[in-house]
Amino acid sequence: MNNQNSPNIAAIILTVGLSSRMGAYKPLLTYKGKSFFQNIVLKLNSVCDRIIIVTGFHPQDIEINIKQLKNEKINSKSQFVFNENFEDGMFSSLQKGIGACSEADWILYHFVDQPSLPVDFYNSFVQQIEEEYDWIQPVINEGRGHPVLLGNKMKEKILSANVDSSLKDLSRMEINKKYWQCNFKQIFDDIDNINDYKVLLDSDK
Repeated sequence: MNNQNSPNIAAIILTVGLSSRMGAYKPLLTYKGKSFFQNIVLKLNSVCDRIIIVTGFHPQDIEINIKQLKNEKINSKSQFVFNENFEDGMFSSLQKGIGACSEADWILYHFVDQPSLPVDFYNSFVQQIEEEYDWIQPVINEGRGHPVLLGNKMKEKILSANVDSSLKDLSRMEINKKYWQCNFKQIFDDIDNINDYKVLLDSDK
């Protein structure tokens, strides 16, 4: 990523869901002339050594979409992992992604409905990494947002957890957490339906 002393960071981005509440396939919705997925991958490229893309629903469409960027650096960093059991829930897809990046020191776990986070967020976020922590999360006051940085100890906990677990369940365990007070309100973006999407588009007018 930066130099030999920098931690090895792998991003995991989930593109697996049916997007049933949206009524359209969420990763391929357009934001600022690119898909949600493309917006996120382009910015992850600047701070991550690898980008693990977990697919389930419409995997071919996601692979085509990333190739449309025509970015050789992204293509070389990216790895597609298909979760045949994606309907088991988001946690099963996270486990699939974690299993594909055993060499990483840190995981940047990213949802696909946060395309508006600026590059400055990612650059500042990875600067928060400190070895004594297992979990680093952006917050504004008491509100906790996403994405989340997960250390090696969390990787082991996630892989050994039941598929019915959630990241929230694991966050209640005794782990060393760091909450980073930031000014990026986009950490709370949660684009679940068409009204949420309209709000996102209107916010940039």
